Amino acid sequence: MSEASSVLTREAGRSELLKPVADEIRAGERFLLTTHENPDGDALGSLLAMHHLLRQAGKDSVMFLAAKEFPLPVEYRFLPLEEVFHEPPADLADRVVVFLDCGNIDRMPAEWLQRDHTRILNIDHHHDNTQFGDVNAVDTDASSTAEIVFELAKQLGVELTPEIASALYVGLVTDTGRFSYENTHPGAHLMAAALIEAGVDVNDIYRRLYERVPIEKLRLISRALDKVVRVDECALAITYITVDDYEATGASEVLTEGIIDYLRALEGASVAALVRDKADGPTARKVSLRSVNGRVDVSKIAREKGGGGHERAAGFSTDLEYPALVEFLCAEVKAQL
Repeated sequence: MSEASSVLTREAGRSELLKPVADEIRAGERFLLTTHENPDGDALGSLLAMHHLLRQAGKDSVMFLAAKEFPLPVEYRFLPLEEVFHEPPADLADRVVVFLDCGNIDRMPAEWLQRDHTRILNIDHHHDNTQFGDVNAVDTDASSTAEIVFELAKQLGVELTPEIASALYVGLVTDTGRFSYENTHPGAHLMAAALIEAGVDVNDIYRRLYERVPIEKLRLISRALDKVVRVDECALAITYITVDDYEATGASEVLTEGIIDYLRALEGASVAALVRDKADGPTARKVSLRSVNGRVDVSKIAREKGGGGHERAAGFSTDLEYPALVEFLCAEVKAQL
């Protein structure tokens, strides 16, 4: 099959998958949109784009993220999310809840979103999605959830305004690793072209995402890279950001975004792991994982500790001390190699 035929086949399948969601949106009036905790670029971009999409379709849409998610990582603070709710709206019972980029309902730990009577639309591309919605549109072939929302906009006849296009572009460019990951199929580039035609300022978004780095982050990166260890027996590259590192650099947890990508470049590594102390919350540490060459499905490792994600990018929280954590990760990686 040619690349062009492959794109057409993928779009046809996605169109059929999204039809029940499009029908729900046409029939509904009020919606509440949310995503997973510790939201990344795809989660935030998809959330914002969906919000504007529904507004353009004449719907009453509100967005929800817990107050603890703010301030966002510096890379995403330019996104216009001032309208986000931090508490449930008074008319929640009248709203359809739309989860975006959320593989498991427990990744948005708000109990009021999990009531039995709540009608849920689940729009996602994670391969380990638990299909928790009343209507599930889970397309594991999509490069990003933003790509699915892009297709939904076409089905609903929504115009790609610059604000919708820009939000979708953030989701697309971050979840494809600036179009470098294996999920960057031809359709992702065609989508990027359509978004640019709709008004995306590529240079401005790139600079906002990747070239406006606070000096505190550079200092934190320096300390993290100074402690990188390659465990040769399991091809694991790992580093640990401690509370002391935050204090010494003046950085906060939100400035750890993207540091793991430096570890992915280490020669001989099959898996990169970034362990960081958490300032608050029910667990002591957060672990981010990346599969460097596709030989290891890091989402399987994350699920062992109650986390999740993609085959190539995943994470979990834990109370394990660092030495025990290294031992656990090494054993899990070796089991797959």
